[in-house]
Amino acid sequence: MEVHETQETIHEAAHAGHDPEKVSLNRKIAVAISILAALLAIVEAAGKSAQNNSISANIEASNLWAFFQAKTIRMTTMETAADALEAVAVTGLPEPAVQALEKKVTDWRATAQRYRSEPETNEGRKELAARAKAAEEVHRTALASYHLYEYGAAALQIAIVLCSAAAVTGAIALAFAAGGLGAVGLGFALLGWLAPTLIHL
Repeated sequence: MEVHETQETIHEAAHAGHDPEKVSLNRKIAVAISILAALLAIVEAAGKSAQNNSISANIEASNLWAFFQAKTIRMTTMETAADALEAVAVTGLPEPAVQALEKKVTDWRATAQRYRSEPETNEGRKELAARAKAAEEVHRTALASYHLYEYGAAALQIAIVLCSAAAVTGAIALAFAAGGLGAVGLGFALLGWLAPTLIHL
């Protein structure tokens, strides 16, 4: 009995191509699969780009915070040295020596101030912190975008599988489900492109 049912299934599949309604449905499903596959390729490329942007911004933020820490150490060293020199300058040294020490203290304090903020080069602590925070924001946005693209790609892949199953089985419900999932996948991709931080998943 099982062999007979298998033969009937093979016979129906072989002659399905002669059914105009089935041929028309399969053509529509083939077009849908092609569109979904093209969307999937675009979404995956966008996801890879977002991932690369996220990694680059994270590296930039780390480098800027390391530079910020180095500036902090230099600034603290200069301020400590200036404080120590000021303490020496009040110990009754001759006037020329006191003036030389005061000049050195002034120079070191000016250098410490330059480490604190240097708008000309954009490399003072204040500017470095602002740049690092901006890079962190780029990293967060790109990472959120990447995750949305990944969800979109997953939905599109499942939609392609459902379309393929609809072509084989002729079940229209699977084709509609594939269309719905394709729309969901496209929605995630558009969110990743236009408003990656709108929702948090």
